[in-house]
Amino acid sequence: MTTTTAAAAAFSTRTLLLFSPFKTSCKFPKLPSSFSSFPIKTTTTTWCYSSSSSASVRRSNVIEILQQRGLIESLTSPNLHDAVSSTTTPVKVYCGFDPTAQSLHLGNLLGLVVLSWFHRCGHTPVALIGGATARVGDPSGKSLERPDLDLDTLRRNTLGIHAIITNILSSNSDSDSVVLNNYDWWKEVKLLDFLKNVGRYARVGTMMAKESVKKRLESEQGMSYTEFTYQLLQGYDFLHLFQNEGVTVQIGGSDQWGNITAGTELIRKILQVDGAYGLTFPLLLKSDGTKFGKSEDGAIWLSASMLSPYKFYQYFFSVPDLDVVKFLKMLTFLELEEIGELESEMGKSGYVPNTAQRRLAEEVTRFVHGEEGLREAIKATKALRPGAETKLDWKTIEGIAEDVPSCSLEYDQVLNIPLVELSVNAGLFESKSAARRLLKQGGLYLNNSRVDGEDKRIEAEDIVDGKVVLLSAGKKNKVLVRIS
Repeated sequence: MTTTTAAAAAFSTRTLLLFSPFKTSCKFPKLPSSFSSFPIKTTTTTWCYSSSSSASVRRSNVIEILQQRGLIESLTSPNLHDAVSSTTTPVKVYCGFDPTAQSLHLGNLLGLVVLSWFHRCGHTPVALIGGATARVGDPSGKSLERPDLDLDTLRRNTLGIHAIITNILSSNSDSDSVVLNNYDWWKEVKLLDFLKNVGRYARVGTMMAKESVKKRLESEQGMSYTEFTYQLLQGYDFLHLFQNEGVTVQIGGSDQWGNITAGTELIRKILQVDGAYGLTFPLLLKSDGTKFGKSEDGAIWLSASMLSPYKFYQYFFSVPDLDVVKFLKMLTFLELEEIGELESEMGKSGYVPNTAQRRLAEEVTRFVHGEEGLREAIKATKALRPGAETKLDWKTIEGIAEDVPSCSLEYDQVLNIPLVELSVNAGLFESKSAARRLLKQGGLYLNNSRVDGEDKRIEAEDIVDGKVVLLSAGKKNKVLVRIS
């Protein structure tokens, strides 16, 4: 069986219907000389790098890796398998991120993971920040139009997302990442030129048939013309990157299928060349079918300033057993053999609960926040365990502060005050008798150290860095006393 035949067979169970908003046949106007063609690159194998070893290992190509790990929903063409197989001519692959918030969230993480897999296999990842498209707003998966963002907010969001992407992609590779902003070219595009060179190929009927458009048109709110044009804007981004940056592959979530195919068709119709490919990965879903990436407090942000590494770590540590193996495959770079061993151990007697979850939390936290962030998360996790030997400091306590009830007291309301009295004043107990009773049972802790004497008073050295005191009643009930 040839490589091409094998690739086609691998995807024979998946039927792809390509719906494009562009004409399937038309006469082309004479194009500017700047519209150049790109050769189609094909060969056969590549080298990928194992997360558990610095040495390169012979692996199947990136498309096969992604398929094995459940990271492919659809491909625009099985020929992509061959296009990414070259050991001498790597491809450039891009994923877009609109700066609608100061931070990316867990829903964006799969895009960064897939970009990283391409990079590990010798290809060049490109992250595209939608400084222009964020002013329009992608209607995909949205029931309401996105709120307008002022320019200062857009700039702030762009800077925040640029820092996160650079941090993650650069720290997980041996070369700098490529991060672009589509506003850099859109600011030069004139409306009449765009309508003439791009809009003339768009079929309104096909654009309206897009699922996200149909749902919005059927709703009370409807859809604005601005949002309706979003798929053309994203399609033009791919055209620009293909023509000017040599980018031949666009990736995105399954809800981006229509936007991605708009780009591949636009390239084929205007540039009259093949060689542009699209790949979508599935949405991150839990076993019950709900989206993975939301907590009771809202989105799971990738920025440490919006969600501490500790809280990020804890979110993955609490993943149910039914989901942990799936997420190990999709969100980490562990070898499948190692993940299989963890799965096997889970079914054996003597398995230590949450071992697989701990490995998931460690790997994903390291990928997003680096080694330092992982150390901070583990230290904070240990610090929250009463009786732990971890010495508390201000930075460690700050990492857990959002997850612990707190109160503010004056310095003289804390220093030399009996611990039992402080525990009541801080709201840890309703009465001094309840505090004394738990203290006698060995369940009252000051900064994680068990207190045995009823006459214990708060000393200056008990106030961590002169700022806080952590009180614990048993393993779960805690209060953080801030010194105001």
